[in-house]
Amino acid sequence: MNVLVLGGYGNFGTRICKALAGHPQIHLLIAGRNASKAQALADTVGHHTQCVALDHEAPDLAQQLRALDIGLVIHTAGPFQAQAYGVAQAAAQAGCHYIDLADGRRFVCDFPAAMHSAFSSAGRTAVTGASTVPALSSAVVDALCSGWSSIHTIDTCIAPAQRAPRGEATLAAVLSYCGVPIPVWENGQWQTRLGWADPTPVSFQRLRPRRGAVCDIPDLELFPAHYKVTQSVCFRAALEVGLAQSAFSVLARLRQWGWLQQPEKLAALMHRGGGLFDALGTPLGGMVVRVSGIDAQAQPRRRAWHIAADHDHGPEIPCMAAILLARQLAEGQQMPSGAWTSTGLLPLNAFAPEFAKWGMQTDVVEENASH
Repeated sequence: MNVLVLGGYGNFGTRICKALAGHPQIHLLIAGRNASKAQALADTVGHHTQCVALDHEAPDLAQQLRALDIGLVIHTAGPFQAQAYGVAQAAAQAGCHYIDLADGRRFVCDFPAAMHSAFSSAGRTAVTGASTVPALSSAVVDALCSGWSSIHTIDTCIAPAQRAPRGEATLAAVLSYCGVPIPVWENGQWQTRLGWADPTPVSFQRLRPRRGAVCDIPDLELFPAHYKVTQSVCFRAALEVGLAQSAFSVLARLRQWGWLQQPEKLAALMHRGGGLFDALGTPLGGMVVRVSGIDAQAQPRRRAWHIAADHDHGPEIPCMAAILLARQLAEGQQMPSGAWTSTGLLPLNAFAPEFAKWGMQTDVVEENASH
């Protein structure tokens, strides 16, 4: 299968290309606006990898994909918060499967309704949000709550390592909802919380405690309905350096007060300046998913799944779901045609070889259900 990675030389695209290059059923094409960067990566990964100069916003994208005989498009060229579904529409028109790493709430949540008909008609599969959320996060919830009669709360927190490589597009996506009112399912009803405004303590199994602030991601909208959560669904991000976390809180308040209209315009400046905090951080990051509810024996349960990623390997995690799904498609595994979010598409044990490859450690902890 000819697999084309859009944004293939970017922060996440590079990792996906390196993971897929050399797969016996994949001929890899690295695509982006900068042909020299694409060629440099193609030379590095080898395996007859091809580079293609391609603009994901080009009006003739479908024709270009068809001319290249692409079987699967992996879209990593974010940020997705400000994008429409042009790449997915081009993929459907060209008869390609499609996977993206989108984390934009509206982009992911509205994707199935917008694109299902086009991909069903083409007999192809499209998956949005094939990343840490909701692909891995839902896999964790499925594993932790297997057999439970009800789920009361789901609380997820991502804790990136300060020194891990950062992408400017990812930072722009994060800043886009800094200080914006976010609908959150809390105490059995929809309420609003300001993005990044009020960090609260979070504990981890193998990381020092941090403060995490609410972020606007698809899980906040998908999980209450998918898992019939009775009380609350929360998602937070916890930066390693407290000063950096506080800086985001200040930006959130400035936006709330009308003194800062578009924080995402600071992405390039903050991306360059972020290294100033690196001396205060470590190469250790991770994630925790906590759930509570009633198990199959009608007993209250509270469990947590932790992952720790050392040596700055944390950015590999957002790439894993796309890599796993791409391999499945290339190997001819049947997947339903149409457009889907990644919620529940992959079991947690499918990620285990990827965790092991990067030396990541996971823990499942039974916690006091009364807390």
